[in-house]
Amino acid sequence: MADDASERGVAMTPGGRNLITDIPGLRVGNASDAALKSGTTVLTADRPMTAAVSVQGGAPGTRETDLLAPEMTAPGVDAIVLSGGSAFGLGAADGVMAGLRGAGRGFAVFSARVPIVPAAILFDLLNGGDTSWDDSPYPALGRAAYDAAAADFALGSVGAGTGAQTARVKGGLGSASLVLPGGVRVGALVAVNPMGCVLTPSGRHFWAAPFEVGDEFGGLGPDPASGLQPLPASRKVSAMAAQGNTTIAVVATDAALDKAQARRLAVAAHDGIARAIVPAHSPSDGDLVFAVSTGTRDLTDPGIELGPLGHAASVALSRAIARAVWEATPAAGDTLPTARETFGQAAGDAQ
Repeated sequence: MADDASERGVAMTPGGRNLITDIPGLRVGNASDAALKSGTTVLTADRPMTAAVSVQGGAPGTRETDLLAPEMTAPGVDAIVLSGGSAFGLGAADGVMAGLRGAGRGFAVFSARVPIVPAAILFDLLNGGDTSWDDSPYPALGRAAYDAAAADFALGSVGAGTGAQTARVKGGLGSASLVLPGGVRVGALVAVNPMGCVLTPSGRHFWAAPFEVGDEFGGLGPDPASGLQPLPASRKVSAMAAQGNTTIAVVATDAALDKAQARRLAVAAHDGIARAIVPAHSPSDGDLVFAVSTGTRDLTDPGIELGPLGHAASVALSRAIARAVWEATPAAGDTLPTARETFGQAAGDAQ
């Protein structure tokens, strides 16, 4: 019987932090406004990152994503922004650009430097927050998130996940990581605000349960119910009287990838959204995944290794989505409960 790596499969374990920042050189910062019930999250690095993007939802909101196509000139990006605020949230990238410019970062054009900061946004304008501003708060939130960037950062109702919602419970900001047997690292960062459900119809289990490591999102296990089940009605639509949705994410690796390979990583990572959110990629979701590479670890055979790398990215993203919802916390004026509040109510009903 053969006993090589292909027969044994590929073992993966989380990094030390179980965050996207387990990839050396990456930093993440969050900024939140409690009254606004919104915020911004920034991913940056010690040096420019190779980046690509894949959009699978029907209602995206983006900035600077055209530059990420393999045939475009820009060789790398200085930061990536995930933000609440719908189209207003794209202004968070202005604040991040100001911070990067102050640090001397940016794409050199003769004597000028222009920081490259792609961004994606989610819709959180109808979640009970105060949106009666005169001047958009998002540039300042972007700058604050950039200034806060560090290897350790909070999950749940923070940053771009501050006011995020799923169909039945609050969403949030999530992250997870994996280390492949050869030492390549993969991580995911996600703001979870979908039309669909992250919990199964029972409301007691995560769709992502088969991919959980330890009890990182409660250790509740897979739903024991089998067969096709009807999805419950969306509390989010009832509470908002509108449809505003999106799951926006970044997957990252230290493997050296070019822009075309990074795009394949982003495409593969979308499987992680589909495994953790039901339904996903709808016409009213702006589901999007950025992929970035710090390029510090060469692949021996990219043609073979990109497959397991994409699988790892999808698994990390599924886990990050569930962690986002698991770590969400209640706040005054919320229009939806947290998952933990829902679990507690279900346990009480069963007694």
